[in-house]
Amino acid sequence: MYQVRGLFTRCAAVCAVVLALASLSTKSSMAQGLDQPGAVYVLSNQSPNSVLVYARSANGTLSFSGSFLTGGTGAGTGVDPLGSQGSIVLAGGNRFLFAVNGGSNDVSAFAVDAQGLRLRLLDRKSSGGTMPVSVAAQGNLVYVVNASGSIQGFTFDPVSGHLSAISGATQALPGGASAGPGQIGISPDGAVLIVTEKSTNTIDTWQINSQGAAVNGTTTGSGSGTVPFGFTFIQPGLLLLTDAGLSAVASYQVNDDGSLNLITGAVPDGGKANCWVVVTKNGRYAYASNTGSGNVSSYTIAREGSVTLLNTAAAGSLVAPIDAALSENGQFFFIREGATGTMAGFHVESDGSLTPIGTTGGLPNGAQGLAAR
Repeated sequence: MYQVRGLFTRCAAVCAVVLALASLSTKSSMAQGLDQPGAVYVLSNQSPNSVLVYARSANGTLSFSGSFLTGGTGAGTGVDPLGSQGSIVLAGGNRFLFAVNGGSNDVSAFAVDAQGLRLRLLDRKSSGGTMPVSVAAQGNLVYVVNASGSIQGFTFDPVSGHLSAISGATQALPGGASAGPGQIGISPDGAVLIVTEKSTNTIDTWQINSQGAAVNGTTTGSGSGTVPFGFTFIQPGLLLLTDAGLSAVASYQVNDDGSLNLITGAVPDGGKANCWVVVTKNGRYAYASNTGSGNVSSYTIAREGSVTLLNTAAAGSLVAPIDAALSENGQFFFIREGATGTMAGFHVESDGSLTPIGTTGGLPNGAQGLAAR
C-alpha cells in the first residue's frame, strides 16, 4: 500500500510540474503574440470562382492550404472589381462561409471543418439581381446586395445547408441601378439591415421582422462625408463607417427602428480613399485601409462609440491596400494589396500598433474579399 501511495504521490508531483510548465509555456506564447492556429480566406473572383484558404500558424504567418470551387463564376480583374466590403464572410461560429459569385449572379454557402482548412459546398442560390458584391450573415439570416441595385434575403438551415429565399425580401435599393452599393450588413442582434450607397451618398436601413424580411426601409443622407463605403458593428447599437471621398471614419448609433444618430462626424485619417474597416474584438481599436495612399490608419474607440485618430500610418508602404480582416481573437491583422496579389500580416499590439509579420503572394488578379478565424 505504501508503494502505491508513494507512486501516486510521485505521479501527482510530476503532473503538477508538467501543468506548471504548460502554463508558463502558454503565458510565454501569449507574451510573444502567439495564438491558436487558424485560417484566412480570399475569394479568387475568377472563372470558375473559388475560395482560397490559407493556414495561419500560431505566430500569424500564412501558407496556402487549398482552393474550393464555389460552383459559380467571378467578375472582373484589377485592384477592386466588385468595389465592396464583405464579398466573403464567416458565420455560425466560423462553421459556415458565404461568398458572392459576381459573374454568375448567385451566392454560395460552405461548411467549414473544425480546423478551418477544408470547405464543403452546401448550396448556391440566385442573388435576385446582377453582380452581387457583398453578403452578410447573422443567425439563420443571409442577405446579399447586387450592383444592379437590389437586395435579396435568405434563411439558412445549418442542418441541411440549404438557402431559402425569404418571401418579400427581394427589394430595390432607393438609389436604384446607380446606387453603387459598398456593403450590406446585419446588426449583431439581427434587428437591422444596412446598405451603403456610394454613388448617392446615402445609408439605407431596414428593420428585420420575425420572418426575416427587411421592412420599413429608411434612407439617411450620410452626415459624415461624401462616399459611404465599408462599415462594421462595434456592438449591436454602434456602427463604424468609412468614407472614401474624405478618407475618414465616422460612428453612428443604430436604433431598433433602423434610424441612425451620428455620434462622431467624419474623422479624416490624412490618407486617400479610406474604404475598408475592421474593429478589434475588444472594441478598442479600428483599422481602415487607404487604397490611394498605400497605408492603414488606426483609430481608438470610446465606450460610447466616439472615435479618435490614433495613427495616420499604423502600417505603411503598402500597394493599393483594400480588404482587411482580424483573426478571431484580434491578435493578427491581415490586409490584401490589390495591385500586387499579396497579403500582408501584422501582429496587433496591446496599444493598437501593428508589427509586420510577413507577406504572402500568389493571389490572382481581381481577387476579392478577406475573412479570418
